[in-house]
Amino acid sequence: MDRPAEDTDFLYPALDPFAAGRLPVGARHVLHFEQCGNPGGFPALFLHGGPGSRTLPAHRRFFDPRFYRVVLFDQRGCGRSTPPGGTEENTTRHLVEDIEALRRHLGVERMMLFGGSWGSTLALAYAEAHPQRVAGMVLRGIFLASRAEVAWYLDGLRNFVPQAWEALAQGNSGDDLLARYHALVNRQDEREALAAARRWVGYEEAVMGLGAPDGPAGTAAPEPAAVLARARVQLHYLAHDCFLEPGELLSGLGRLAEAPALIVQGRLDMLCPPRAAFELARRLPRGELRLVERGGHSAFEPDMAQALRRAADDMRARLQESRLR
Repeated sequence: MDRPAEDTDFLYPALDPFAAGRLPVGARHVLHFEQCGNPGGFPALFLHGGPGSRTLPAHRRFFDPRFYRVVLFDQRGCGRSTPPGGTEENTTRHLVEDIEALRRHLGVERMMLFGGSWGSTLALAYAEAHPQRVAGMVLRGIFLASRAEVAWYLDGLRNFVPQAWEALAQGNSGDDLLARYHALVNRQDEREALAAARRWVGYEEAVMGLGAPDGPAGTAAPEPAAVLARARVQLHYLAHDCFLEPGELLSGLGRLAEAPALIVQGRLDMLCPPRAAFELARRLPRGELRLVERGGHSAFEPDMAQALRRAADDMRARLQESRLR
């Protein structure tokens, strides 16, 4: 999960939404969404990470509010969407359908997608399903939802955060941590489920701090219910290969021949190493890789934030040109 640093002067000024609402999707879920910036501007859809994270006020600040009509929403089971932590009828296909439902609800024809980490995964999944609706993409910290990437997260990174990994494993190094924690956070005993969720999220927080200049930025501790919801959704997706077939995203990139994509990747990103971004840029017809030499995973690290704002501004120029054609 991305957390904003206290000093974010390198982004656009803070702004409030001009509209917010709730959109029922399916039989079980209601999405929270908001809009900010220019009501008549070019639509830009922000896709948060996780899976299981949420939108934050600072996410509005990557976009020029005079040009973009910025739309942010909390995915199923996340943030202010309800039910919190809900995993029934919650798959990547459902999320793609939700984006399409939100697009229609807002009367948008085409939009720019902006997503990092899991948000980049979801952006690609939607773009491949609805290429005619995507005018461009800004993607960060590429995650292609492969088993190798998940194995790196759960096993490879243990070499860099051994204490956090030991707290997660609890002496059971031979276990399938993913399957074990997926079962633990869904136990009927709420105390046991919450304890497991806190260990899972604690490992994620330790990994998120890798490479940050001053460690992870401090924020208020989340409520227990939010910790449990976040862990349940994330484990639900990871335990099911993010509901994608092996290589599915890479194999579908040929459908994206028209949309430009700016790929902002931290060279020092430990969670989502640059290899996936390099492979994506190599195969994406109009992909451009922008390596940030001192950048890590978080969108709010100074170098990454500046690179992302610049990418959104550069995409603005390309969208303006396409409007004039």
